[in-house]
Formats: sequence, C-alpha cells, structure tokens
Amino acid sequence: MKLLMFAALTGALMMPLAGTATAQAAAYPVKSSQLTANPLYEAGALPTTTCTEESLEPNNLKQARDYLDGIVACLETTWEQHLTKAGVTYRPVKVRHMNRIPKKYCGFDVGKENSQAWYCDRTETLVFQLGKDWLDEPDDLWLFDTAASMYGYHVQKLAGITKAYDKLSYDKKAEMYEQDRRVSLQTECFGAAFLKSVWPLEGRNMSDWNTLVRLLQGDDPDEFRDYGRPASVRYWLKRGFTTGDPGSCNTWAAPSSKVA
Repeated sequence: MKLLMFAALTGALMMPLAGTATAQAAAYPVKSSQLTANPLYEAGALPTTTCTEESLEPNNLKQARDYLDGIVACLETTWEQHLTKAGVTYRPVKVRHMNRIPKKYCGFDVGKENSQAWYCDRTETLVFQLGKDWLDEPDDLWLFDTAASMYGYHVQKLAGITKAYDKLSYDKKAEMYEQDRRVSLQTECFGAAFLKSVWPLEGRNMSDWNTLVRLLQGDDPDEFRDYGRPASVRYWLKRGFTTGDPGSCNTWAAPSSKVA
C-alpha cells in the first residue's frame, strides 16, 4: 500500500518518497488494463451539478473546515453517480480534520508543513491540516482544488486503480517515479473535471481558474520527480477542465512525455 499525500508550502506539491530520480527514461507503455482501460473512463463526462462554496474569511479555521466539508459533499454527489454508471461500487470517503497530523500517520512519515492534506487508502480517509499557508488568502480556488484532487485518490481506490498501481513492477527508480507521476497527475485531472462539472461557481469567473493554474507549480527542480513538471501538471489540469470527462484523464495510456 502506498500513501498518497498532497502538501503545500508556497505553492509546491510534494510526496514523501525516498531516493532521487535518474535522468533515464522510464519504461512505457504501462501494460495493466485495469490502469489503461478502466471502466471509469467509459462512463462519459461527469454529471452537471451545482456546488455552493461556503463563506471563507482569512485565517478562520472553522470556516475553512466547513468549506472543505461542503466541497467533499459535492464531490460525493457527483462521483457516486459517475462510478455507479461505470459499474464501480461506491463508498463514501471518510474525512478528518486535525490540528497536527501525527508524524507516523497511516504508517508513513509526515512532514512539518503547516498545511497538508493526505489520503490513506487503507482506511479510505481524507485528512486535512489547515495552517497559515492555506488560510492567509483563502479566496482563490486552492482549497477547492485541494479537496477535488485529493478525492481523486479515493476514486482511484474505488475503481481498482490504486491496487493495480501497487502491483506495477519497475526496473529503475526513474520508472517508479514515472508511475508515481501518472497517479498524481491523474488525480489533478479528475479534480479539474469535477470543477468543470459544477462550473461556473457563483461569483467565480475565468480569472479565478487562471489563478489556480498559476498556483499549481509541480515538482521543485531540486527535488525528486514524483509529481510532474509544471507543464505536465497544467496540461492535465487543463485537460480535465476542458472536457469534464474522467476518460480524458487516462495518464496510464499517455506517452512518457506527457507525464514528465
């Protein structure tokens, strides 16, 4: 089992995996049909629904938690319909809010960032730790995208993608990191597809969307490559938002250049 985490500090996206990536190209294509031809991709665009954002004031922890709970409720409504249509058994995600996530949460080391979100597929639980970095200026779509993309890990668990990913073999670290990027970039695409399904949000316009696209930075050049370069992150974000269709989020069938 692999724990998937989304933590942000000044807009950086990180996942705590040991080692460093090499420059060698990873093996392609991925051969697991559960990944490349999952029934999830054949159910069409997400159903169009309405999602209302709760009020958000700077540094108001209760409001931010309520906001995230509201977005998760919208996600459940939408994804239950889509997964059911795809023939996937639906189970609601569990949500926990913590002032500080334990260092060994779900058996993995947790960093010291003041704002983090984790998904533990062992318990099917989303955990949010909200701090200064996410609460100082909460009026953009950052928290919305955090909830939507993190829920994408739950979708992967329910659809059998997580299990198939865990079984993938790799010969070199470069191949392992490419597999990790395919996972993470798919969740970002799923999140954007959901945003499209509830767009336009009341009081929002394309300026808010463009701000979100700029906020998502991708891997730091000095870190190991397990999330994706900024161009890759933005490619899959835009792809999901353009189509509103999880079928367009098939990172597993994409060439290595699209998940760099």
